[in-house]
Amino acid sequence: MTTSDFLGDLFSLQDQTVVVIGGAGVLGAALAEGIAQAGARVVISGRNAERGSERAAAIESLGCQASFLEVDATSRDSLEGLCQTVVERHGRVDALVNCFGVNSATPYLDIDDDDWGRVISTNLTSTHVACQTFGRRMIEQPRGGSILNLGSVTSHLPLSRVFAYSASKVGVLSLTKNLAREWAPRNVRVNLLCPGFFPAEQNRKILDEQRVADIMRHTPMGRFGDPKELVGPTLLLLAPKAGGFVTGHALFVDGGFTSMMI
Repeated sequence: MTTSDFLGDLFSLQDQTVVVIGGAGVLGAALAEGIAQAGARVVISGRNAERGSERAAAIESLGCQASFLEVDATSRDSLEGLCQTVVERHGRVDALVNCFGVNSATPYLDIDDDDWGRVISTNLTSTHVACQTFGRRMIEQPRGGSILNLGSVTSHLPLSRVFAYSASKVGVLSLTKNLAREWAPRNVRVNLLCPGFFPAEQNRKILDEQRVADIMRHTPMGRFGDPKELVGPTLLLLAPKAGGFVTGHALFVDGGFTSMMI
């Protein structure tokens, strides 16, 4: 076996059906493409049908398997419909990647209930409902499954100016670890991918010049991440051979951000 064959087998997702909710976004698109290139049938899902369909077509142009299904991640009925459709089309769902979220940069005393509720509901409650919906199906499958939630450096350290976002990501960390413990005997692994600073739709509006300077001072590698740098860690956590004994883990991909205090 060549080195290439060995690594391809180790990180293979061949014959797996993987749902990426939020797969049309900047980070989600990179993950969806990498997962597809590892051999999976990727189902990109989200609210934006036009962009999602374009992402799926781009992946298929690489000779991989991809499709788009619309979903509103804030709706239990919509998530249950997505799961049902995936199972009807592909027979099972082997992995779920929850790669969606919203942010809000509001001074703490100015945060109103609607803004707080929107961030907590989307980032934490919707992740819970997606895990519950797809996890219920996975524990019924003979070979189980894998769930990868999206955390953040704020899952470990509070981040200034984004109070609701920080609170939501701490909650996702706790949820992930609890589910990992609960479902390990059912052969369902649950892990957390925690990106550092990767410019994307939800954070571009708060990345002003001063904010960028503060981030760079706190990031030992001194740069933003490239979305493609999340693919390897994602495959490690999803692939049955490479990550088969990994569950309840929070993997930080942050250029050293969480390793540095001053």
